[in-house]
Amino acid sequence: MIKNVVFDIGKVLIEFDWMKFMHKLFTDEEVIAEITQCVWNSGWWPEMDRGALPEDEILAHIYEEAGKYRKEAEYTMEHFGECIGKQEYAIPWVKELKSLGYKVYYLSNYSDFLIRSNPESLEFREYMDGGVFSCEEHLIKPDAAIYERLCEKYGLVPEETLFTDDIQANIDAAMAAGIKGIRFDGYEVTRPIIMEYLKTGDESLLEKRPELVTDDGIDWNAWKNITEGE
Repeated sequence: MIKNVVFDIGKVLIEFDWMKFMHKLFTDEEVIAEITQCVWNSGWWPEMDRGALPEDEILAHIYEEAGKYRKEAEYTMEHFGECIGKQEYAIPWVKELKSLGYKVYYLSNYSDFLIRSNPESLEFREYMDGGVFSCEEHLIKPDAAIYERLCEKYGLVPEETLFTDDIQANIDAAMAAGIKGIRFDGYEVTRPIIMEYLKTGDESLLEKRPELVTDDGIDWNAWKNITEGE
């Protein structure tokens, strides 16, 4: 029986639309492509999430990767909080789960940089029972150790825990650790499945579905290869 529900944060409990943000800042498609490359495909963003290296050092590497677009990269990072937005469903959903007797946690690849960029978007944490940010543990998903750390920190039994995340690799790693998992494909799609699973325990609801290319212009399920160093 499930007693704990664990949420990823980015693109699950908060809005995070990279390309919308990029087009808000820039009109030149070459600039957008280069900034996207240096932020997401250079390999430095996972190190920001891990939190083991100094932030200034990581930013310096990102700016170096940007080459002639260094100023645009700096401008992007200065305004990064504008890429993050509240999801109106987050707090009500957490409250609903709590009212049904579940413990609710978060497990997210999230940096100090992001926390500072838009702290208001994380207000749902007030209603949760706790959670783990990758930067606090110097571990990132899909490393098995971060799932073990969450369970250890809060005394969670993996088989009594359900995890949702928008990246399939992170779900696969959770399931390998004994945690039930379902990929988050949007609130309208995934919430009914989660609530039905909690009600019925029907394991068929957790079956892996075809991976999706998200509507923000980045295939985040492909981006997992960067986090895994492939």
